[in-house]
Amino acid sequence: MRFVDSNYIQAMLVIRFQRVGRKNDPAFRIVVTEKRSKPKSGELEILGSFHPKTKATILKAERISHWLSRGAKPSPRAHNLLVSRGIIRAKKIHVSKRFGAAPAAAPGESEASAAAPPPAESGASESAAA
Repeated sequence: MRFVDSNYIQAMLVIRFQRVGRKNDPAFRIVVTEKRSKPKSGELEILGSFHPKTKATILKAERISHWLSRGAKPSPRAHNLLVSRGIIRAKKIHVSKRFGAAPAAAPGESEASAAAPPPAESGASESAAA
């Protein structure tokens, strides 16, 4: 076992969701893991669970507070869950959907095209002039 600086470990920990469950029936574990680890890789500790369809939530508030005091940072969605359950006091973080960036530009373009008058057809203007 090699020596690792404790400050290095604290900066690299994150509290986040880990998807479990079946297809079309999502369930999530709230876990503490290293920031750069893969989502399904080993977690340091399971801190609770969340089932979005039934809104059932089980959280170990004491252990979450422990990991937060050790320097673990929650992901934005985990942060919002902890705020709504009253474990931490802060404002919720605005979390956009995964593919929200591309459609956000489309409504702006549609407004600009709706404001511009439609181009006149060349055949209609020639027959009107004759």
